[in-house]
Amino acid sequence: MEIKVIKPEEIPTEPTSKAIKLNDIGFRLILIPFFGITIPLITSMLDHTQYNLWQIKLSYLYTIGLAWVVWEGNRFLLFTLRNYFDWFEKPLRKILALLLVIPFYTIPVTILLLVVWYNLFKGGNINWSEVKLTTLIIMICVLFIVHVYETVFLVKEAESEKIIRANIEKAKLEVEIEALKTQIDPHFVFNSLNTLSHFIEENPPKAKIFNEHLSDVYRYLLHHKNRELVWLWEEMDFIKNYFTLLKLRFEEAVKLELDLGDLDTKRYMIPPISLQILIENAIKHNKFSDRAPLVIRINGFPGAIEVLNTRLPKSRKTYSSGIGLENLQSRYLILTGHNIEIRSSAEDFRVKLPILKV
Repeated sequence: MEIKVIKPEEIPTEPTSKAIKLNDIGFRLILIPFFGITIPLITSMLDHTQYNLWQIKLSYLYTIGLAWVVWEGNRFLLFTLRNYFDWFEKPLRKILALLLVIPFYTIPVTILLLVVWYNLFKGGNINWSEVKLTTLIIMICVLFIVHVYETVFLVKEAESEKIIRANIEKAKLEVEIEALKTQIDPHFVFNSLNTLSHFIEENPPKAKIFNEHLSDVYRYLLHHKNRELVWLWEEMDFIKNYFTLLKLRFEEAVKLELDLGDLDTKRYMIPPISLQILIENAIKHNKFSDRAPLVIRINGFPGAIEVLNTRLPKSRKTYSSGIGLENLQSRYLILTGHNIEIRSSAEDFRVKLPILKV
């Protein structure tokens, strides 16, 4: 799992109606012929007893064409109005525009095409009662279809806005995660280099071992810095290398005890460097010596792993970079939606981390 950092210019700001596309081809292919055939039947415009088969076919073809002209014209007007009026920002103007534009197109066009139909198929004998009734029915159908279109657009806009807001939130979280993961305590770097320098002068064989494990530690940090989660066995191997550095530096003053029980480290994942942060936190805030060593214990539980250390706080408050537990808590909350569990007593300090089963 890799985190892609989204640049600010790539983050969408707000949904726009222009960006929403509607595939209504099937809708139109079914309903335009339906209205073109049904409305003449309802209004009794076409008397089948007065025409032959070809005249009936041509007449229905014409009324379907009439329905197509009315539908497509209103569809064009509706889509055009969406570029200028928005339901959320200008609802009253939107309603007024629809009430003015849609009827002023539909009624004149319908009457004109019906008059042409009467001239073609009834010899110019226009039944104005039928024209009025047909125009009224067509107008009602148009208003219904406009309502359907607007409802579909509103639903799609709501979905689009939800998706965009989710993407914005995701992008913000990804940037925050990246910022948290790239924080490495400068004291760890400084102390590691100082220790290596000391070993080079005083104990070259030890310096070689220290350098090898230091290389493994930083290789892990660099290799996993762009991953959200790592396998628990990878994290445990990293911790062993990291603790070797601590043992070389503090010798018998620090001890690590592992008790994972039956926990299968190849089936669980954890945010990288989580355990190292807890161990470093224990080193930073406690005093220890060969006679009173700092004991750090890592225990495995179903769905969780616990880091426990004996507690002997330093009398003088140490410098804190603010990275440790706060960093870990933030990363866990963002990546897994779970909080870490912290318990402190006079004897020990415990942090339990949820682990994700795969």
